[in-house]
Amino acid sequence: MARTRWLAVLFALAAIPRAHADAALLLEEPFGRFGSMAATGHAAVYLTRVCAESPTQLRRCEPGEAGVVISRYHNIAGYDWLAIPLLPYLYAVETLQEIPTVADAQSVADLRDRYRRAHLQAIAPNDPQGRAPGGEWVQLVGSAYDRRIYGFLIQTSQQQDDVFIQEFNQRRNQGYFSLLFHNCADFARTVLNSYYPHAVHRNFLSDAGITTPKQVAKSLVSYGREHRELLCFSFMVPQVPGSIPRSRPVDGVLEAVLKSKKYVLPLAVLHPVITGVLAVAYLSEGRFNPQRNAVIFDVSRAVQAQPAGTASAAVAKPNIVSGADAATAVRR
Repeated sequence: MARTRWLAVLFALAAIPRAHADAALLLEEPFGRFGSMAATGHAAVYLTRVCAESPTQLRRCEPGEAGVVISRYHNIAGYDWLAIPLLPYLYAVETLQEIPTVADAQSVADLRDRYRRAHLQAIAPNDPQGRAPGGEWVQLVGSAYDRRIYGFLIQTSQQQDDVFIQEFNQRRNQGYFSLLFHNCADFARTVLNSYYPHAVHRNFLSDAGITTPKQVAKSLVSYGREHRELLCFSFMVPQVPGSIPRSRPVDGVLEAVLKSKKYVLPLAVLHPVITGVLAVAYLSEGRFNPQRNAVIFDVSRAVQAQPAGTASAAVAKPNIVSGADAATAVRR
């Protein structure tokens, strides 16, 4: 366990009935040059009892499998969505022992390429020189090297999983990515609403009608507050230590504008009334603190063998987001 010592270990685990599985919204912080311009980050969905037969075909998990992360991506092999097992998605490895304690750009590139050569050749084949290709396929594996990830988990049922698997295996999986109207957060909203209709919605005031990852998280926490029987947890996957630059806090649309001096100062000078209205809209509708009540996600507990049909025990039960805690999380 020395290789993963930097991951906090959770001991107070709750036994959850066999009738339940889990779905979690993954709110991922922005990073890199694009992240400095658009701080809305990335959204994905982690399903604990749905697994990947391939990156484009889903199935029920076998005993010991830790589930799948599914998301919409831009310009990866022409697909709209792709599914990757949990451990490779976070760390680009297949066993816990391979997770590095620290990482740099070269070691991460090597881990990603090794996983690509073993499992993703159909999506990201070698370039003419036999090397790793360019492109955005790197987003599929090793996400925790680039950014910190927050998760918001609710209980689901095996029956809901079966309906989801059948629907998404049969639907057309052809890429059509639009940053404003058909983005990763829209996809996460669609997935979560397929489990619980109308649980997640856009915010036309604080996000100008654009679906953002932070708004999806806020909606899900609000839904969990209203439906306490779903046992909504919050957790955090730390960014792997090392020389790779740290990710930035995730923002909504108005929040990003109001935090940016290059936008808000000229706007305040030219249109002070509009600036004031935007500030009020953000304070009343846009605030949400993903760190509130979030505990460290223990990936080792998610990956270790568990009976099929039970929910992941990687997050401790005392950190349920419901009632007053959920209300506070949504307000902040």
